[in-house]
Amino acid sequence: MSRVKTIIKSATKLDELSAIVRYKMGEKSDRHEIDLEFSALTKSDMQFCMDALTKVSRSFAIVIQQLPPDLKEAVAIFYLVLRGLDTVEDDMTLDATYKDKMLRNFYKQCYLSDFKIANIGDTQDYQTLLANFDKVTRCFINLNEDYKEEIADVCFKMGNGMADYIQYEIETVKDYDVYCYYVAGLVGNGLSGLFAASGYENESLKNELGLANSMGLFLQKTNITRDYLEDYEAGRIFWPTEIWSKYQPELGDFAKQPNEAQSIAGLNAMVADATRHLTDCVHYLKMLRNEQVFRFCAIPQLMAIATMVELYNNAEVFKTNVKIRKGLTAKIMMDTKTFDDARGLILEQLDILVEKMNRYQNAPIQMWQQIYDVRTLLGMELVNPIVF
Repeated sequence: MSRVKTIIKSATKLDELSAIVRYKMGEKSDRHEIDLEFSALTKSDMQFCMDALTKVSRSFAIVIQQLPPDLKEAVAIFYLVLRGLDTVEDDMTLDATYKDKMLRNFYKQCYLSDFKIANIGDTQDYQTLLANFDKVTRCFINLNEDYKEEIADVCFKMGNGMADYIQYEIETVKDYDVYCYYVAGLVGNGLSGLFAASGYENESLKNELGLANSMGLFLQKTNITRDYLEDYEAGRIFWPTEIWSKYQPELGDFAKQPNEAQSIAGLNAMVADATRHLTDCVHYLKMLRNEQVFRFCAIPQLMAIATMVELYNNAEVFKTNVKIRKGLTAKIMMDTKTFDDARGLILEQLDILVEKMNRYQNAPIQMWQQIYDVRTLLGMELVNPIVF
C-alpha cells in the first residue's frame, strides 16, 4: 500500500515517477534483513562494519555508496566510531562518573584492537555494535594515519563536548548552535578533513571549518524541527527556549494547539533559524571538485532543503512525522551528479518556498534575506515577487 501511495503522490510529476522507476531498478535484488549478530560471527571486520552501518543508519549507508572505495571505508568507520560514542552518551542507565570517563576517553579506546563494551545501548542493534566494537577498532587501526588522526580528533572533541553538556539545557539560540556543533558541526569538520586527506579534494578544504560546521548544523536543525513531536513525547527538548517561548507558554502547547497561528509562527521561526546556514552550505558545495564526494555531500543537503520547504507553515509537524515525497527523494538521489544539477533543485525548492511565504504572508523577515542571498549566490533573481 505504501508503494501505491508513493506512486500516486508523484503521479502528476513525471520526473519523479521516472526517478522512482530508475531508483528501484538500481536497487540490489538481495534485500534480506541483515542479522548483525550472525554477521559478527561469520564476516570479516569490514563486512561487519558495513552491515552495522546499514542497521544503525540506513539513510547514511545509502548515501555513503557514492564515495570512492578507500574513502568510503574511512567515512564508514568515522560514522561508526561516532555512533558508538553517541550510544554511550544516550544510555541513561549508566553511572554519571563512568559515563563522563568513557566519553572523554573513547577516542583512546579506538586504538585498542580488543575494545568492546557489553550491555550498552537503547536498541539491540546498538548493543550488538558495541559488543563487537573490536571489529570497528581493528578497521580504524588499519586506516592510514591521516584518516586516523582526523577521526580521533573529532571523537576527542565530541566526547568532551558531550561530557561537558550531559545536563545541558538549550535555552538560547547560542546554546542551540553550540549543541548542534558538538553533535553535527564536528562531523562536517571531520568529513572535510577526510576529503582533504584522501586527495580527492583540495587540502585547503580542511580549513573551511565555518562552512563545514554550517553543513552539519543545517542537517541537524532540519531533523530537530521535523522531529518536534517524537522528541517531545520522549521527553527530549531540543527547540531553544529563546525561540519557542515567544509563541507559546509551554513547549507542549504546540501539539495541543497545532493549527493556532502562534504555533505555526513558532514553527516558521525554527525553519528561519535553520535557513541562516543555507548560504554557507551552497558555498561549501561549490568548492567541491570530485563528483563522488560532491554527491555524498549534496544529496543530504538537498533532502534537508526539500524537507524544510515541506515543514514551513505545516501544522502536520505537530501531529506526525512529516516527510518529503518518495518521488522527490528518488529524483534527488538519481539526478544529483553535478553542482548544476543541485543548483536547479535548490532553485526549484526555493521557488516553492517563496510561493508559500507569499501565500501566507507570515514569514520571518530574515528568511527573505537568506533566500535572496542564496539565489544571488546561484546567479538568479527571485522568480516570484516578494510580498512584505
